[in-house]
Amino acid sequence: MAEQPLLHRGNVAAVIPALNEELRIAEVVAGALAQCDLVIVVDDGSDDATARIVAGTSAVLVRHPQRMGKGQALRDGFAEALRRGMSAVVTMDGDGQHDARDIPRLIAAANAHPRNIVNGARLRKRSSQPWYRRLGNDFGDWGIAWGCGFRLVDSQSGQRLYPAPVLALRDVPGEGFVFEAQILISAARELGFGVVSVPVETRYAEAGSPLQFRKSHFRLFRDLSNITTHVVGQVLSRGRLLEAYRSKRRRPPVIFDQAGAPGGLPDRTGPQ
Repeated sequence: MAEQPLLHRGNVAAVIPALNEELRIAEVVAGALAQCDLVIVVDDGSDDATARIVAGTSAVLVRHPQRMGKGQALRDGFAEALRRGMSAVVTMDGDGQHDARDIPRLIAAANAHPRNIVNGARLRKRSSQPWYRRLGNDFGDWGIAWGCGFRLVDSQSGQRLYPAPVLALRDVPGEGFVFEAQILISAARELGFGVVSVPVETRYAEAGSPLQFRKSHFRLFRDLSNITTHVVGQVLSRGRLLEAYRSKRRRPPVIFDQAGAPGGLPDRTGPQ
């Protein structure tokens, strides 16, 4: 496999899947354009002003005529980035919960840890995260670790950096939020890629806060059930459950935080 090139704003595209994001999409795109030369927005059949707003910016707009799900939106964004010669993609949700100013930190982590997906882990101000999202994240982390063979934190984050070999993976199964779980497992199994987490701030609507977000598309019981059922199937199909469990226990999460890890979390920057 070819060595990963040095990543920078010119060869890392921001990919933003969007479904009815007229509330915040203009500032999300503006923030991404401040950090990446190429921004790709995949409008997943929105019936509001999302596409019109994006069309008025310098971002590339890819449109689905009808809703196809976040998984397909990401696949199409990845394909467009590869077609344009990008070496990596940073994903962001269109609702404003991700801060584009974290993108340089994700790129720095990717350059320090080649052959890894970089995950923007919502570890800062985590107390502001709704309890049901914390529950879903913790349970998801536990299950997806079995599939990957190593532990990780905030496996449900939508802010990630994917190097080109991961973007080029074919036939990654799963739709919606399941796709984001499966691509971690597929990258680990097919490419030997690990996951490095960069602590980022949790951004949710709070009483008295000037930040307002649309209602999350994530539905705890439905989506967590879909993710769990899918991941359990992946683990069982692979077999060697005890070996997978032992591998997971031997490989703790890798945290990359140049500013120092918050909350007493150790700053582990060694190889996976």
